[in-house]
Parts: sequence; C-alpha cells; structure tokens
Amino acid sequence: MKRYAIIVAGGKGLRMGGEIPKQFLPIGDGKPVLMHTLQTFNRFDPEMKLIVVLPADQQDTWQEVCLKHGCSIPHQVATGGETRFHSVKNGLTLIPNEAEAVVGVHDGVRPFVSQEVLQRCYELAEEKGAVIPVVPVVETLRKLSEAQSSIFNRQSSMVNCQSSITVPRSEYRLVQTPQVFNVSLLKRSYEQPYTEAFTDDASVVEAFGYDVWLAEGNRENIKLTTPFDLKIAEQLVR
Repeated sequence: MKRYAIIVAGGKGLRMGGEIPKQFLPIGDGKPVLMHTLQTFNRFDPEMKLIVVLPADQQDTWQEVCLKHGCSIPHQVATGGETRFHSVKNGLTLIPNEAEAVVGVHDGVRPFVSQEVLQRCYELAEEKGAVIPVVPVVETLRKLSEAQSSIFNRQSSMVNCQSSITVPRSEYRLVQTPQVFNVSLLKRSYEQPYTEAFTDDASVVEAFGYDVWLAEGNRENIKLTTPFDLKIAEQLVR
C-alpha cells in the first residue's frame, strides 16, 4: 500500500526564547531538527512520499538549510495555514485521493519517533484506517475545576489544592505523532469546517464519525518545545 507523510513545521519557537524557529535549531551533528525528522521517515521507508509544511516566510530558509547540509531526500513543500488544521489541509492537497494509501501526519519537531512505532502505526492504519501512537501517563494527575483552571492559566502560578482532585492516571494516555490514516478518510474528514476543538488529526477524524485506534508509542518521541527539551535532544542524538 502506498505511504505518505505530512510533516508539519509551522512553529515560531517562542517558548524556546530565541529568534530562530525551533524546527531550524541545530542538534547533534549540527543539522536542524526538521532535517533529522525528515531523515527518520526516509530511513523507515525510502519510497514514502514526503511533504513538509512550512510558513511561506520560512521556505527560502529551508532551501538554504537543505543546500548547506546536502539534504537530498526527495520531498515536496506545502505552505502552512492559519492553524495546524489549515496546514494539514494544505498538505493534503498534494496527495491524490487514493483509496489504497495511508498518510501519517507528524510534528516536524519530533525527530525521535522510533522505527518500530512507525512500522506499527503504518501497518495498523492499513488495516484499521485510523491509528495514533500513545504512551502511559507516569506522573500523578490532578483535575482542576473549570473556574480554578482559568485562574491558574491567567492570573496565578498556584491554586488551592482543595480546588482540584486526583484522577486515575491509568485511564489516560499521552498522544504523540505520527497519526496515520487512510488517505481518503483523512481528506473527507478535513472537509469539515474548522473548530477550536480540533487539537489534532484524531479529533478531526472522530468528529467525522470514525473510530481511532491506539498504538504503543515510544517515550523518546518528545515534542521539542522548550530549551530543556533541546538538552534532552542532544543526549538522545548521542
């Protein structure tokens, strides 16, 4: 079955505290995060069709980076949209509407997804149509009341413990990418009008009325968002 990957890299890196978009930050051998991610997918399946989604004002930089590091991995570039939803939708326009094909949507700043997870998700998606990788929650979770959640987010660094409750972590999973789907299913799902409830591709597909299957992810598959994440990335590269 034909395989595609849409690698979404539209972040500005504000939480990194610098001016360089986080997908262009160097790790390990000096190559940018996004190039490491691209190489991970190419290593998994050299025949896979790869699409990188970038804001229009970052595409020239990406071309320069590819020339600098001699990146010869074939891929297409799509222009990012106002939200992640619109970016993925733009990436999907470069994929033919094939019934016998699957597409994974992946965060460009997750360069450490394992080959085993890629294999697991793509193979299961060929059978089930919609698969996302997840990992267990290892720390204790507390649920804030709606009112206290608003206060915590906007006004204070703490809330009264009595305004929250412990919830059983065994009932929860942390969601990763790539989220892999039948191409036709994902295209039809993305014809829906955008809402703020669409936080990832699985939420879009579920809103379309389709069940999503869970597959085991790998804990190293972190999303590089903060300077601390970069320190972890350097160790993982080594």
